[in-house]
Amino acid sequence: MNVNIAWLIGRRIGTSLFILLLVSAIVFGATLLLPGDVVEETLGQSATPELVAAARKSLGLDRPPLERYIVWLKNLLSGDPGYSLVNSELKVADMIGRRLPNSLLLAGLTASLAVPIALLIGIAAAMTQGSRFDRLLSMTTVSMVSVPEFLIASVAVLIFAVNLRWLPALSTVSDGMPVLELLRRLALPVMTLTMIVVAQMARLTRAAVINTLRSPYIEMAILKGASPVRVVVAHALPNAIGPIANAIALSLS
Repeated sequence: MNVNIAWLIGRRIGTSLFILLLVSAIVFGATLLLPGDVVEETLGQSATPELVAAARKSLGLDRPPLERYIVWLKNLLSGDPGYSLVNSELKVADMIGRRLPNSLLLAGLTASLAVPIALLIGIAAAMTQGSRFDRLLSMTTVSMVSVPEFLIASVAVLIFAVNLRWLPALSTVSDGMPVLELLRRLALPVMTLTMIVVAQMARLTRAAVINTLRSPYIEMAILKGASPVRVVVAHALPNAIGPIANAIALSLS
C-alpha cells in the first residue's frame, strides 16, 4: 500500500513537472511570434543597427531560439531566472523578490478567511441539500463565479472607498508599516479575493460532500442511528478531504 501511494505521489509530481516544462516551452514559443522587437522598442527608433546588434548580443537574443530556451531553463534550475529584457540591469529574481512578500501576505490572509468560511458554507449546504438555504447558496455562488473579478473589485472600491470612505482605494504597503494600517490597506483586495474564492470553494466542497454522502457506508452509519452532524463530521468529511483539498488548491491558484 505504501509503495502504491509513493508511486502515485511520484507520478503526480512527475506529471506536474512535465506540464510546467510544456507550459514554459509554449509560452517561450508564443513570445517569439509576437510582433515587434524588444531591443528596438527599448532603444527607440533612433538606435543605429550596430547598437541594436550589440544589445541583442548582450541579451543573448542573437542565438537560435532552442539554444536560448535551453540556456534559460538551465539557469532557472540553478536559481537564476536571468535579467529583464526591458532593463538589462534588473535581475528577474530581484524583481520577483520585491513583490513576493506582499503577494504571499495577500494570499495568506485570503486563505485564512476563505477556507474556513467556504468549508462551513459548503458542508452546511450539503447537509441541507434541496433546502431554501441550499438553493440560495447555489444561486449566490453561481452569480459570484460568473462576475469578473475586476468588476467585484471596482464595486467594492466604489462602495467602501469612494462612498463610505472606510478604506483606501489604493493598497500600497511599505516596510515598517503598523499592523493595523497594513490590514486596513489590504482589506479591500482581501475582501474581493475572499468573496471569489469562497464562491468557488463552497460549490466544490458541497459537491464533494454530497458525493460522499451517497456512499454505502454513509447509509450504514445513518441506519445505525448516527446523527446528521456525526455522519458528516466523522464519516463523510474525512473521506471527502481529497476532493476538498483539490478544491482549495484550485481556488487559491
